[in-house]
Amino acid sequence: MLTVIAEIRTRPGQHHRQAVLDQFAKTVPLVLQEEGCHGYAPLVDHAAGVSFQTTAPDSIIMLEQWESVAHLEAHLQTPHMKAHGEAVKGSVLETHIRILEAGI
Repeated sequence: MLTVIAEIRTRPGQHHRQAVLDQFAKTVPLVLQEEGCHGYAPLVDHAAGVSFQTTAPDSIIMLEQWESVAHLEAHLQTPHMKAHGEAVKGSVLETHIRILEAGI
């Protein structure tokens, strides 16, 4: 099982981040039905009010679990993900993707 962490950096301003989150609300149910998908959730910073927390108000972290790289690659080619990318392109500046496996 692979864990994918995608950091999506949006244009400055709450309305850009919210536009991407609103689009994810439509896309997540479709992704969760894909073969090989074991988890797919957008996360944003919690206002914990602690000094040791790092926050990024213009970022969304996608926490994903995929059975294999092949499943992840197939996911990126689905019509709903292509439509998602098109819908959010005006609000997203860049995306950084990490593909992780268990370390022990």
